[in-house]
Amino acid sequence: MTILRRQLICFFCVLALSSVALRAIAHDAPPADLDAYVARAMRTFNVPGVAIAIVKDGKVVLQKGYGVRKLGDPTPVDAHTIFAIGSNTKAFTAAAIATLVDEGKLSWDDPVHERLPGFQMYDPYVSKEMRIRDLLCHRSGLGIGEGDLMLFNTTLTRDEVVDRVRYLKPVSSFRSTFAYSNLMFIVAGQVIAKVSGQSWDDYVRKTIFVPLGMNETNTRTDGDHAGADWASPHSYRGGSLRPVAFSDLDTAAAAGAINSSVADMSRWMLLQLDRGRIPGSDQRIFSRQSSDEMWTQESVVPLNWYGEYVDGLVPQFSGYGMGWFLRDYKGQELIGHPGGVTGFVSRVMLVPGKDLGVVILTNAEEGSILDAVLYHILDGYLGGPTQDYIAAYKAAQEKGGREAAATMRKAQQTRAADSRPPLPLPRYAGDYADPWYGKVSIRMVNGALQLDFLQTTSGEADLQQWQYDTFKAHWRDRLKEDAFVTFTLKPDGSIDHFTMKSVDPLSDFSFDYQDLYFTPAAAGETR
Repeated sequence: MTILRRQLICFFCVLALSSVALRAIAHDAPPADLDAYVARAMRTFNVPGVAIAIVKDGKVVLQKGYGVRKLGDPTPVDAHTIFAIGSNTKAFTAAAIATLVDEGKLSWDDPVHERLPGFQMYDPYVSKEMRIRDLLCHRSGLGIGEGDLMLFNTTLTRDEVVDRVRYLKPVSSFRSTFAYSNLMFIVAGQVIAKVSGQSWDDYVRKTIFVPLGMNETNTRTDGDHAGADWASPHSYRGGSLRPVAFSDLDTAAAAGAINSSVADMSRWMLLQLDRGRIPGSDQRIFSRQSSDEMWTQESVVPLNWYGEYVDGLVPQFSGYGMGWFLRDYKGQELIGHPGGVTGFVSRVMLVPGKDLGVVILTNAEEGSILDAVLYHILDGYLGGPTQDYIAAYKAAQEKGGREAAATMRKAQQTRAADSRPPLPLPRYAGDYADPWYGKVSIRMVNGALQLDFLQTTSGEADLQQWQYDTFKAHWRDRLKEDAFVTFTLKPDGSIDHFTMKSVDPLSDFSFDYQDLYFTPAAAGETR
């Protein structure tokens, strides 16, 4: 071989290696237009603040904040700004269970009643057969969001909520149907407390937050965040977006009370992608076997769970493991979860086959921005066809809004507006009770009926007659969804019961008014 030939071979080898290196660098980097894209998404969907982190191949490649922490205050969001992550908490609860499994303190298939004495479901068979893994995969037989009205801003304790699960009637047979359930994760949290001898909060902090270095992450629900790097929640009130109060999620903690920053959530994603190993360490929080368990499909999730898909985003498979949604996109398995509480929505998405993780946190209740930004990022890493997701999700959002408005207009047009209640208004007043929620009160106040959900803070509503014996509950706390209240009479004209139903077809499933059945409370009844 001549010197010139050897030099040419070396030259082309270096050129090829350089090309590979350049492609690797480009592949690891976020989309070049990400900042401009996020800014446009925030304007389109009216979101004050967003924080994003991306991890790739064991490294953090982006941690960044956009916008402001609170409308009217110029303080910017940064990588350390703390947001409520809502139901992304569920994966932490599953991981906490995994640590107890790894220590041999319980098994995924232990009967729940053996670990939490006194636990009961409505059906005695389900009470006996419910296993730990069943708590974490939304197949209990309860309806979607069933029982959520006794969870948020409530005076009930976690133990009281678990005790009342026995009064919730199933809508499907056990393990047959996916139906999202916050209640079962609260039960899982109390299993953790019982087995570990610590509260769910303390156990998650000691076994996950501290060893992982998630020093900005907490489970606080007291709402006192003055002087700290916290994003404020925002919601629409009176037709405009404005800051609102933090929700009290203490009772629902194991289902959705964690607050975190994208800096800390980067550590969480790296832990997950390395299947339980602490980043930069040989130590583990949970085993590879437990990671496999949590990422194995336990429930089939119907495609309509996600609502109306944007073109090209319909998956080939859709399921739920334990604390994680599972689906595919562009030939890759996606492991992820959404989260939402009053004033915040979030999204975590892992692509194990590409060692890629994305977290997006926001301080407004606008889920469309999450997917619009997420899929733009995923397309940047996975390649292939892409589209203007901002425009696509905005169009889908507007279509859903038009359809909901049309439904409400039709209800308004067909109501018998000139009808009168069959009973004088004072006859509707009294105390009523539902087996799982407990007592409510209806009182005459200044000539009108007022409904008070006694175990919910700010649970007062003004009842306005809609038609016949149906009233509309207008909550004084405008963050709550208005509801129809329909009374049913006995043959003698006395009240037998009343039921409720959301007014808005787009009402969040956690306003599960349809699961309530109130009957007149007996004298001295406290439930």
